[in-house]
Amino acid sequence: MNKASAWLQRWLPVLSRYLPPSGLAAVGVLLVTVIALFTRPYIGMADNGDFFRILYSNGLYFNAPDYNSQYLGYFVKDFGILQYFNENGTTLTSSQSLFIKMSIWLNKLLIDSQHFDVRVQAALFTILYIGGVYLLVEGLTSRMTAGKGYIIAFMAVLVFGDTAYTAYFNSFYSESIVWIMMIYLFASGLLLYRRRYNDYVLLGIFAISALLLTTSKQQNAPVGIIIGVMGIGLLWVRNKRGFQVLAAGSLVLIVAAGAASYVLIPKEFVNINKYHAMTRGVLNGAAEPEETLQSLGIDRQYAILSGSIYYEPYTTVDVNSPLLEQRFYNHYGFGSILKYYLTHPGQAGSMLNLAARDAFIIRPAAMGNYEKMAGKPFGEQTRFFSGYSLLKAAMTPKTFGFILIWMIVILGMYTPSFLAELRSKHRRGLIRLPLLLMMIAMGLSGIAVSIIGAGDADLAKHEFMFTAAFDLVTLALVSDLIRGSIWQPEEVDAS
Repeated sequence: MNKASAWLQRWLPVLSRYLPPSGLAAVGVLLVTVIALFTRPYIGMADNGDFFRILYSNGLYFNAPDYNSQYLGYFVKDFGILQYFNENGTTLTSSQSLFIKMSIWLNKLLIDSQHFDVRVQAALFTILYIGGVYLLVEGLTSRMTAGKGYIIAFMAVLVFGDTAYTAYFNSFYSESIVWIMMIYLFASGLLLYRRRYNDYVLLGIFAISALLLTTSKQQNAPVGIIIGVMGIGLLWVRNKRGFQVLAAGSLVLIVAAGAASYVLIPKEFVNINKYHAMTRGVLNGAAEPEETLQSLGIDRQYAILSGSIYYEPYTTVDVNSPLLEQRFYNHYGFGSILKYYLTHPGQAGSMLNLAARDAFIIRPAAMGNYEKMAGKPFGEQTRFFSGYSLLKAAMTPKTFGFILIWMIVILGMYTPSFLAELRSKHRRGLIRLPLLLMMIAMGLSGIAVSIIGAGDADLAKHEFMFTAAFDLVTLALVSDLIRGSIWQPEEVDAS
C-alpha cells in the first residue's frame, strides 16, 4: 500500500500536467463514443414515427424501400437528399434544423450529394459533446487535488460515455441537442462560479446553449422562462456595467425565445397533445369520466375516448374533424387541465408516480439500436457501455416521493454555504445554488409538461430532460462531497 501511495504521489502531478481530469474524461468519452457509433455494428436509434416532422422540411427523405417495416425495431443510417425544389413547408420550428442543415452541407462536401449518412451528424454532435464534457469536468474539478479529480473523471466517463445517451446522436430525435446544450449550460454556470476562464466567453456559452436548448423542441418552452428567472444571479458575477447589461440582455432574449417556442407550436401538434392530455391523462385516471367531462363543459359522450391514442387507425370519431374541434378541443386547454389536477390532488399524485416510473430511464424501451443488417432481433437494444443507465433504471425508486427527497437533499446540502456567501457578500458565490435549482426546475418542467400536455403518452421519452438534469445535478453533488467543501464557501470572490 505504501509503495502504491508513493507511486501515485510521484506520477499524479506528471499526469495532471499533461492530461488533467477534464482531458482524461473527454478522451475516455470520445473513445467509447467512436467505438459505439462509428464501428460495426453501428449503434443508433430506431424511428418511432417522429422523424418525418423534421426530415422533409430540411431537405431529406426516406429512401429505404422497406423503411416502414423498420419503425421502432431497427436503426436506419442512410437517407436521401432532395435534389430539386423542396415543396415541404416547415412542420415545426426547432434549433435542430441548424444541425441537420450543417450536417447535410458537410455530407455533400465530404461524402455524397445525393445520399445522407446520419453518422455525419453524429460526428458533429460528438465533437460538440466532447467539448461540453471537457468544460463540465473542468468546472467540477477546478481547484481540486489531482487524485480526487481523476475520481470525478472516471465517473464522468461512466455517465457521459453511456450509449443510452450517445445513441441519440445517430438519430433525428432532438434529445441529442437537449443533452448537449444542458451540459454546456451547466458547465458554463459552474465555470463562472469557480472563476475559471473568461467571464464574457462563458456568458456567451451560457446564452447560446440556453437559446438552442429552449428552441430545440416546443416542449422546452418553459425552460426559457426558468433560465431567464433563475439566471438573474448572473447580473452580479462581475461588478461591471457592461457585463451586467450583456447578462440582462441575454436573459431577456432567452425568455423571449421560450415565449416564441410556445407561440410557434403548430395547431396540429397542439391538438395531438391536447387529445392525449385528456384521453391518456385526465379521463384515464378519473373515477367517473363522464362527470369529469361535464365539469369541464364537454359532452359526457366523449368519455368513450378515454384511454385512446390519437394515431389509432380505427376510432369512434375522426380526431381531425370539425365536430371534435368545436365540441371537444375548444372546451379545454393546458391551463384548465392544470387547474383540474390542482383540485384533484389524488389523481395528480397518481400521475406523478406514474411519471416517476419512467423518470430515470434514459433510453426508451420501444426503440431498437441496431441496423437490420446487423442480424439482431427486432427492437434489440445494445448493452455496450450501458452499465450506468441500466443500473440507474434498476436501482432508483420509482416514486415521486424519491424525487422530492432528492430535491430536499440538494437544497439542504447547499443552503448553508449559500447563506454564508450571502452574509459575506461574495457575489460570485451566490451562483451555485440557483444554478442547481435551475437545473432541477428544468427537469421538473419536463415531467409537468409531459403530464399536463400529453398524459401518459410516451412518458419515457418526454421526460428525458428530467433524467438528464438528475444526472448532472447528482454528479455535481458527488463531486462537491468528494471535494469536501460543500458546507463551506469556496474562494470564488467576484471580480
